[in-house]
Amino acid sequence: MKLLKVLIFPFLLVVLVTTGLRAIHHGPNAAPDFPAGSASSEVSITLTDGEIGSDIAQKLFDAGVVKSAEAFFRVAVGDARSTRIAPGEHILESRIPAKTALEQLLDKKRIVDLIIIKDGARLAEIVSAIVSSGYTKNEVLNAVKKVELPLGRSAGNPEGFLYPANYSFAKGTKIDAVLQKMISTFVANTTAIDFSTKVENYSGYQLLIIASLIQAEADAKDYAKVSRVIYNRLKIRMPLQLDTSVQYLLQRRGEITLAIKETKIRSKYNTYQNYGLPPGPIGSPTLGALEAALNPEMGDWLYFITVKPGDTRFTKSNTEFLDWKVEYKRNVRAGLFKVKP
Repeated sequence: MKLLKVLIFPFLLVVLVTTGLRAIHHGPNAAPDFPAGSASSEVSITLTDGEIGSDIAQKLFDAGVVKSAEAFFRVAVGDARSTRIAPGEHILESRIPAKTALEQLLDKKRIVDLIIIKDGARLAEIVSAIVSSGYTKNEVLNAVKKVELPLGRSAGNPEGFLYPANYSFAKGTKIDAVLQKMISTFVANTTAIDFSTKVENYSGYQLLIIASLIQAEADAKDYAKVSRVIYNRLKIRMPLQLDTSVQYLLQRRGEITLAIKETKIRSKYNTYQNYGLPPGPIGSPTLGALEAALNPEMGDWLYFITVKPGDTRFTKSNTEFLDWKVEYKRNVRAGLFKVKP
């Protein structure tokens, strides 16, 4: 099944909330603008969802950020990035050129309590990110249990549905609205995917689970191949034997090996001990991983291993896989997998 590509912003996949701009006719005279090099003390500007360009321009002028509202408005209507200005509290310098004001509004480092949901983030990690922005853990956990879910799923466990992106909200935004925005972003970014069309007899929710496994196991260039390995193993009732599912239940990340005793843990998420898919997603997959789940690359592979960073190999042969595993272990001992400072 061929998917239509969804236009998304390249950095962290999506900007969640946009602020509309209204084009108007301008005369030939330049609007008053501060010169470069005149920046003064920082000020806080709070933008709310739904504000248009003229509203933002007036707020910047009133706070002393720009010399005239018209100067910023002219810059904004001429730059397509203006539609990516997020609501929330922004820290800007005062007395700056309108162009600089736009750059600072787009700078995520200047957004107070920005919630960053990384690709493949787990629910526990997302909860922590939301809590760090000022909500209490109890209110987040309570809201998590009640948020409405897509794909006909009952409320209770939104794992996999909280789409990875940068989120910013105005002060006072209710936690329910925060979570619902993450869900609606998942829906918006998967409009090209027909979850009602089963792939190899797997339901839409099972496709989400497969996508989460792909996201955790592979680099983007290998998503479609890893997808095929998963389907090939499922087809012959071979355990998936994915380290990432065990790391998920142990709530660990970044470790490249598992102890033998850890592969024997009794859990439905242990894909060494159970056949088929785990009961739910192990993180929030991106659109790329979801597409790979619906469009696995053709191949007969049953095994894959990252022999060294950037070198992931696929094979049908267990003997070849074991040979590569020896090479992998040698590279581990040589320190090729150590994270550079």
